Amino acid sequence: MRSFCTTGRVRPEQHYIIPRTKEIANFINRVKNGKYIVLFAPRQTGKTTFFRLALQALVTEDSTYFPIQLDFQTMRDAAPTTFYEQLYYQINRQIKSVFQKRGEVPSEALTQFLENTTLTDHFSMEAFFENLKSFLDNDFRNQRLASTKVVLLIDEFDGIPQTVVSNFLYALRQVYLSDEQHCPHSVGIVGVKSIAQLDYDRSVSPFNIQDEFRLPNFTLKQIQGLLGQYTDEVGQAFAPEVVESIHKQTAGQPVLVNRFAQILTEELDVPKTQTITEDHFLQAHTQLLRERNINIQHLTTNIRRDRRFQSILMDIMSYEEGLDFNIDDDIISELATYGVIAEDSDGMCQIANPIYLYRIMQTFKPTMNGLEREYFHEDNVEGFQGYLTTTGHIDMERLLDNFRDFIARAGFKILQVPDTPQESVGRHLLLTYLDLFARSVGGVLSFEVETGRGRMDLLITRRGRKYIVETKIWRGDIRYQAGKKQLAAYLKLEGETQGYYVVFDHRRTPEPRVETETIEGVRLRSYVIPVVQEQPSGQ
Repeated sequence: MRSFCTTGRVRPEQHYIIPRTKEIANFINRVKNGKYIVLFAPRQTGKTTFFRLALQALVTEDSTYFPIQLDFQTMRDAAPTTFYEQLYYQINRQIKSVFQKRGEVPSEALTQFLENTTLTDHFSMEAFFENLKSFLDNDFRNQRLASTKVVLLIDEFDGIPQTVVSNFLYALRQVYLSDEQHCPHSVGIVGVKSIAQLDYDRSVSPFNIQDEFRLPNFTLKQIQGLLGQYTDEVGQAFAPEVVESIHKQTAGQPVLVNRFAQILTEELDVPKTQTITEDHFLQAHTQLLRERNINIQHLTTNIRRDRRFQSILMDIMSYEEGLDFNIDDDIISELATYGVIAEDSDGMCQIANPIYLYRIMQTFKPTMNGLEREYFHEDNVEGFQGYLTTTGHIDMERLLDNFRDFIARAGFKILQVPDTPQESVGRHLLLTYLDLFARSVGGVLSFEVETGRGRMDLLITRRGRKYIVETKIWRGDIRYQAGKKQLAAYLKLEGETQGYYVVFDHRRTPEPRVETETIEGVRLRSYVIPVVQEQPSGQ
């Protein structure tokens, strides 16, 4: 029986896998046209698996294509001579592997050529490929096959030493622009950082011939197909709303999708005779939000690399006007490279998916904000348990009323919360407050949608019930009223009849509000909560 893969190489015979038929056909068409294809995407997005499967499909379709697959991951600190030695070692090994897979033996002439060749620099590399093609053509001609076309696939390209990158790219460009029949016929470059982000002399572009290839996240239909493979093999079905929830929370990020499926099918011990339901999804979701898997470790490590990242990420979640997805901005470019943010349909920045958003907020949220003792009025003896009704439901109005009162009680002390931008402090405190509440009463706090344009939807789930809280920063009464209508429309779409709207007012003369009203058949409880701007003098 196959399994869902979240680490290492994905192998079709061992793992469930999305075919990506349309994307593979696109790739094969580009190779046949002799393109030099580049794919730069965050780690663990399936790019290496895709290119390997695409090459396999190409060779199956047309055996005149000769694939050579290289990996630069371990070469970052190599001296130029060592780099070219290792480059030739990999090429030689790959050539022998291709012949072996085809059940063929290279000719004596080709064998002697390979044994007598030494690569020392980009000049010798260029000459090597020119000669390689003639030897391969002779071998193929003896087998009554047409002229061979070498396809060079370089994985982890951004591991190339900085001392060789420019000349290496110039050599590939020279081959590509040659009037004679060139070898390689096509090149595929795979990495995290784009060529433009690599550190080399850009006085003249050595690689303006690239054909950029984009590998999108999984669609809902593709996730349905992936999980359907498991159902066909095992017989255990997924409820349709589970598949939709996986897609919503992951935005189709390949590793997160497979990790969800892994938890649901292997770790929750759901009997194989039972359908996997929304309750099972909530258990898996809770585990995924709190665990430290490799994908999440990559995320948290990357967003800590530069202190400016926190400010940009908070801005993305604060500005209703949106933050322009300017790929020429170094910070935006780097966050996109790491897969932390993405471009929305309007060309603005958004956090890549709700799971990443939760972990970003957790990463930047102080473990202790120093205000926990202020959460409850001195008359409260039950703590968070007092905000559960006799039927076990959450009394959200009383819970948020208390949060409003807590902010007022804390006063200027909220300005002392460590490492928190002032405009984000209200949201940070609400997140901490609701997260602690949810854990205390056996619930889960998460985010409901990808976040950008100043919108952040918090979702508390407990005993199968949802409680949705939308938060914003005050940007004027017109936007405040418009936000109510947006929330009402969203709640109706989700089949919910009640929601909560919390707006933080950072003006020097704020106007606190608490309103309960019905909009388009949905009951809304709205709060405008003042946030203290400065510590009183003499404190």
